[in-house]
Amino acid sequence: MSYYVYDDKKIYYYETGSGHPLLLLHGNTASSKMFAQIAEEYSKSFKVILIDYLGHGLSDRLEIFPSNLWFYEAQQVIAFLRFKQYTDVNIIGSSGGAIVALNVALEAPDLVKKVIADSFEGEKADEAFTKNLLADREKAKNDPNAQGFYAYMHGQDWEQIVDNDTDAIIRHQEEIGAFFHKPLEELRCELLLTGSKEDSFMNSISDDYYERVYGDILKMIPKGIMHLFPKGDHPAMISNFKEFYERSIEYLSN
Repeated sequence: MSYYVYDDKKIYYYETGSGHPLLLLHGNTASSKMFAQIAEEYSKSFKVILIDYLGHGLSDRLEIFPSNLWFYEAQQVIAFLRFKQYTDVNIIGSSGGAIVALNVALEAPDLVKKVIADSFEGEKADEAFTKNLLADREKAKNDPNAQGFYAYMHGQDWEQIVDNDTDAIIRHQEEIGAFFHKPLEELRCELLLTGSKEDSFMNSISDDYYERVYGDILKMIPKGIMHLFPKGDHPAMISNFKEFYERSIEYLSN
């Protein structure tokens, strides 16, 4: 297994395939294992890179997650790209990983070519989304299927990781709100925004959530487009595996 060091802690990474580098960034409470199937497909065309953020998967643990979680995770990713001397990287971020991907592109534009930001909340935390998420987390922790997912992602200490993440989301909502340190108007890479119209997380707020939030983002940036899948849940890149893969290959290859 391969590791690099950030903040005196070891971060796990895995690379497969060859060609132009494609970095896949997992969402909250997940790990790089969520990409096991789709990474195999992407490796036919790209050098695929997977990372477990600190506190997740096979990386070293954190006692608490910082309230500025997604920015902190972006710093870990930037450190990795500089460690490996990668530039012009394509990034696909899922859910919270989409927020991380955009932070990477804003903070280190020299390292990023294109970003696909899939199934995320938008420019800032939505109070209704946070409230619904917290209720969903408590329900999930008592659901055998969700427990199995968390254990597969992290191992036996999955509950502590889920609690750490939930606590960080609450503190972010109360203390910060905004997901990005720099305005999205400064984004210089090409951006594809994706999501599912039947996403149960977002539909709990409104049935046109992505149309509104993504539409506002596209008004701010110079090179962005949106693609919403009519079916599927959260995140789109997993629930619409085949369709997402085909659309992303088309986008990244142009």
